[in-house]
Amino acid sequence: MTGGGARGRVAPEGRRFLRGHRRAVGRLAGWSLLESAHTFLGGYGVARALDDGFLAGRTAAGLGWLAAAGAGALLGGFALRGVFAGLADLVEPLRDGLVRRAVRQALDRAVADPAGAGDTGAVSRLTQQTEMARDSFAGLVLTARSFVFTALGAVLGMAALAPVLLLVVLPPLLLGVAAFLATLRPLAAVQRRSLDTDEELADRVGTLTEGLRDIAACGGQAPAGARIEPLIAAQERLARTLAGWAALRTLALGTAGRLPVIALLAATPWLLGRGITAGTLAGGLTYLVQSLLPALNSLMTAMGSAGTRLLVVLERFSAPLVADPAGHGPVKPDRPPPGPSRTGAAAELRGVTFAYGPGAAPVLDDLDLVVRPGEHLAVVGPSGIGKSTLTALLAGMLSPDAGSVLVAGAAARREPGEGAGGPDHRRTLLPQQAYVFTGTVRENLTHLAAAPDAPGPGDAEVRRAVHALGLEDLVARLGGLDGEVSPRLLSRGESQQLALAAAYLSPAPLLLLDEATCHLDPAAEERAERALAERGGTLVVVAHRVSSAARADRVLVLDGTRAVCGTHEELPARSALYRDLVGRWTQGASAE
Repeated sequence: MTGGGARGRVAPEGRRFLRGHRRAVGRLAGWSLLESAHTFLGGYGVARALDDGFLAGRTAAGLGWLAAAGAGALLGGFALRGVFAGLADLVEPLRDGLVRRAVRQALDRAVADPAGAGDTGAVSRLTQQTEMARDSFAGLVLTARSFVFTALGAVLGMAALAPVLLLVVLPPLLLGVAAFLATLRPLAAVQRRSLDTDEELADRVGTLTEGLRDIAACGGQAPAGARIEPLIAAQERLARTLAGWAALRTLALGTAGRLPVIALLAATPWLLGRGITAGTLAGGLTYLVQSLLPALNSLMTAMGSAGTRLLVVLERFSAPLVADPAGHGPVKPDRPPPGPSRTGAAAELRGVTFAYGPGAAPVLDDLDLVVRPGEHLAVVGPSGIGKSTLTALLAGMLSPDAGSVLVAGAAARREPGEGAGGPDHRRTLLPQQAYVFTGTVRENLTHLAAAPDAPGPGDAEVRRAVHALGLEDLVARLGGLDGEVSPRLLSRGESQQLALAAAYLSPAPLLLLDEATCHLDPAAEERAERALAERGGTLVVVAHRVSSAARADRVLVLDGTRAVCGTHEELPARSALYRDLVGRWTQGASAE
């Protein structure tokens, strides 16, 4: 929630913004002052047309005063054109400043939590809230300056006609304004809660969307929906509350807009008895009905809607970074640091539980696993069971909800500020969508081996990798190591082959292949997996063929309720799911 500190910063920042745009404010005030002459002439011309013209039997004089009032209307229209030009000089710099601040806040949060999901609330600030602030500020400035200069012209006009008119009109007018102002604070509080709820809803939806496949696979739709539905219901309640305060604001508007006219009409006999002329009364009524009350109504409407929205939105941009910079709800309680890794473990999971959201069914539940150095481990299971989640945990892209994940004896996910010496070369993850970029073949093969304090692999090492994976023909067709790679001209299988060669040259002792060979034929897949297993280090492969599982030293079977780990030969007797998977894979291979 946005605290009082943010609210306290809005007013000083607003004053600094206006001081920084004095020339634009000055031009806006000058055009508005010219527009106030139209207000003054409107009521004063009507009064003089009656008293000094038509009621005195001088029709020409009356018409002349009405012509003067009409000229004031033309003057006001000319001034309004300048008003809108000056308004743009204030509104657009505000919007540009808010966009820059939203981007800066998102970058600050990314620096504070580089491995996190980012600031999803920044999307709302860059789109909905920025435009809301821009439109609200424009409407508020337009109506506020209109009321100020219209009121100035009307008050001066009534004072010029008869100061006693102000004694009749001002008390009911101020009563309505006071009633209206009393609704502003609670209305702003409701709108503040509405924006808080909107950002929290965006965060939760974004978090659940990332794990939608696993949520559906594990039957977690109901718990996931339970996290969203309370926020939707809260937004509905807040909308009803806003409607209630809008009704009270309408009542206050009616008080300020109708009582002054009623008071003037009721006081007419008293005013006439004290020498106030009919023309003066008509002029005062003109000031009320045509100028002051419409301007007041516009101002109160703008302050009640645009004003409170603007205040609340600006608070969002003024809020400092908080303890949970990614904005994903409460910070998880600190767990004690993991103890030392078991001797010789390349990677280890200790009692790991992970779910995509507090209300969702766990994708991994209390999983223990030790991957030994130099081991080739295959991970199998039905689609959506959590295989990619496991590799993401080992890669440090996700944090477990419970338990710990270790790679080379240290936490898999580095905390902010940890390991500032450079990239983490303990592991390399290859996803299903291979990363290939526009550049030379050499650059595409060596980018994972780049290090700021060490030379990259030489051509001899690169050619050994090309030979190990059988890519000589592909590299020759691309023009050799100095040939240019155009990703859109490569097939998905060719992109995977280049990415696998880059992984081969990576110094990481742990390679994670998340279906990174799915677009290769069985022979190319076998050659790639054997080459990566023989390069030295540890290999974890999400397998999609029985042959891939059969080549592994051990196979981890994920079935949603328990995990079974063993060799390809012994698992059919221990796991009904693995027995079923092997049968289906074998039938599929026979059909081919």
